[in-house]
Amino acid sequence: MIAASMRPALADGVERRMAQDFAGKVAIVTGGASGMGAAAVGLLVERGCKVAIVDLNAERGAALAGETGDGAAFFRCDVGEADEVEAMVKAVTDRFGRLDILFNNAGKGHLELTPDMAIETWRAMIAVNLDSVFYVSKFAIPHIRAAGGGAIVNTASVDGMAADYGMGAYNAAKGGVVNYTRSLALEAAPLNIRVNAVCPGWISDTPMTAHMARNPEISEVWSRSIPMGRGGHAIEVARMMVFLASDDASYVTGAIIPVDGGLTCQTGFPNPRDAMAKR
Repeated sequence: MIAASMRPALADGVERRMAQDFAGKVAIVTGGASGMGAAAVGLLVERGCKVAIVDLNAERGAALAGETGDGAAFFRCDVGEADEVEAMVKAVTDRFGRLDILFNNAGKGHLELTPDMAIETWRAMIAVNLDSVFYVSKFAIPHIRAAGGGAIVNTASVDGMAADYGMGAYNAAKGGVVNYTRSLALEAAPLNIRVNAVCPGWISDTPMTAHMARNPEISEVWSRSIPMGRGGHAIEVARMMVFLASDDASYVTGAIIPVDGGLTCQTGFPNPRDAMAKR
């Protein structure tokens, strides 16, 4: 038990609430119809939040919204198109009356070497993975500010912290998300808006990675590269996203947090004990 004199003082008007209670709050989750986005939607709704599920997959998004009762609504939007994003944010705030939380989670991967990549492919990858973070934040921040402040959580990647072979466009975009998160945190702090990023590693149960996880050879090799010895699950990333959006993270902004089973904490050199054991 922490002595009362040692507890951090709370700002005027702020009451202690149950951890991660989002009652009365509204969130936008882009890429919310599947994977980490869908897992985050579920956690937010469970904690009392009203959620706008934003995605291009209307069938999956509408189905997920239907499963939540009145906890969520689906909004179809190409987040790589600024005009669509502006209209979507207006529709969300018209529907729910406010906006407190934004999860910039939409993204897609692409494996192709630079000389072989079409310029249109490069632009499309930057649009969905990086431009979208700017577009949605641009139009959402005035509403979050009007609600008294809140939180933005960007889904970057370990590929934004280091590079993977053949993933140049994805690496570039996610690297941009990492540093843009820091920049936006500086801008938004005076507005009482916190901005952080999660950097998932190999998450084996998302549409982007499930086909690789089903391949035993790929799964085995990738698992060996991770200190925890396995791929992660979408819900494990979603829990971190929800934590960062909650009052439990009230003094956390500008943070870039790997959720990767320890993948990025190593240099890449092999365990010397393994080499010595083979002598």
